Amino acid sequence: MKIVIDARLYGLEHAGLGRYAMNLIRELQKIDHKNEYTVLLRKKYFDQLKFPKNWKKVPADFRHYTLTEQVQLPKILSDEKPDLVHFLHMNVSIFYGGKFVVTVHDLLMQKHRGAKATTLPFFAYFPKLIAAKLVFRHAVSAAKKIIVPSYAVKGEVVSFYHVDPGKIAVTYEGVNPASFKLSRVIDRPYFIYVGNAYPHKNLERAIKAVASKKILFVIVSSRSVFTEKLEKDIKNLKAEKYVKLLGFVPDNKLGTLLKNSLGFIYPSLSEGFGLPGLEAMAVGTLVLASDIPVFREVYKDVPLYFDPYDTDSIKGAIEDVVKMNEDERNKIIENGRELVKNYSWTKMAKETLKVYESCAYLRSG
Repeated sequence: MKIVIDARLYGLEHAGLGRYAMNLIRELQKIDHKNEYTVLLRKKYFDQLKFPKNWKKVPADFRHYTLTEQVQLPKILSDEKPDLVHFLHMNVSIFYGGKFVVTVHDLLMQKHRGAKATTLPFFAYFPKLIAAKLVFRHAVSAAKKIIVPSYAVKGEVVSFYHVDPGKIAVTYEGVNPASFKLSRVIDRPYFIYVGNAYPHKNLERAIKAVASKKILFVIVSSRSVFTEKLEKDIKNLKAEKYVKLLGFVPDNKLGTLLKNSLGFIYPSLSEGFGLPGLEAMAVGTLVLASDIPVFREVYKDVPLYFDPYDTDSIKGAIEDVVKMNEDERNKIIENGRELVKNYSWTKMAKETLKVYESCAYLRSG
């Protein structure tokens, strides 16, 4: 079988989507020497990556959610003549009529709309939103199989798009604790958050809660329009003294920041899986998390949960951590390390390969 993987979101600069692409491709190379793979890449990684004999790379140096993408992708795929395409995100060209699998990481763009959720001006946002809705609906309706990272997302896709549940495969993501090195510390007590600063991440409430306790809150988030907005929110809250924005921090420095913190605060209102919380647990960090279905599914009873809509609830979880004795803290951290063992990128890749193989027996339509 000839499989094409659209990996234009490859790389840590694309956060969780990039990490998913990197780990899927790495693990598939290890376990599948039978099928032929073609990987579509932007120029940066096309120049960097090397693949084994049954793999090749093709340049596809154009951005997501563009007219160029809609037109150029079908042309490239037509030249490659694949048996199956795996789109690692919902940006599937509506002009592509071949057999494909799509990964739906979450429905954040469908659920969180409006001026706060975009960097576009008002007059440009809504036409693009309408186009995105058309593309997303095509992606889920035309796909032979849909891959999701949690049962919470599966339920949302079934409910939102009225998709047959049998068409959806859940493949939990994994953790690479060995990639996190210990290299530096901050010399005062602090809580930490790692991830982007999108509105649904709910960082404003977390900042209010931490600042009220007069404890440092370290936010590791790549520079973007949303981090610039967050800086303004911090000033408006008069919380500059208690918030430290670090920008992007590579894995070889992130481990120490996580491990030496009082805890990782994950105040998100909605997620598809929650990989940063598992990564925090893997290096021995206490996790304080929103009480939302996907976190209950993935994290079980390990974190200290709080109501993400209630600043006092977040504050209460922070107080519990500050007052916690060493034995109780170590027990929770150890429970987290044990939980992480259930999640493996290798297992995820094997389950994805099974999805590919099941599609080989499906008619192209």
